[in-house]
Amino acid sequence: MSDENSTPDSPPAAEKPAAKKKKGVPTPKITKKTAVVGAAIGIGSAAIVAALLYTNRNNGGGKS
Repeated sequence: MSDENSTPDSPPAAEKPAAKKKKGVPTPKITKKTAVVGAAIGIGSAAIVAALLYTNRNNGGGKS
């Protein structure tokens, strides 16, 4: 039988060098203004989708 439960030779964290934090690159911070703009875009997108669904509700493929 093979030993499937053994641990690998290298730790899993060493397999992903791209996951390391880069020096000198600041992480983006979400400010209150950014959150408000994001919420406004989401609400506006939902309103546009709702309006399109409402205007096309009688344009179904049925013969009436």
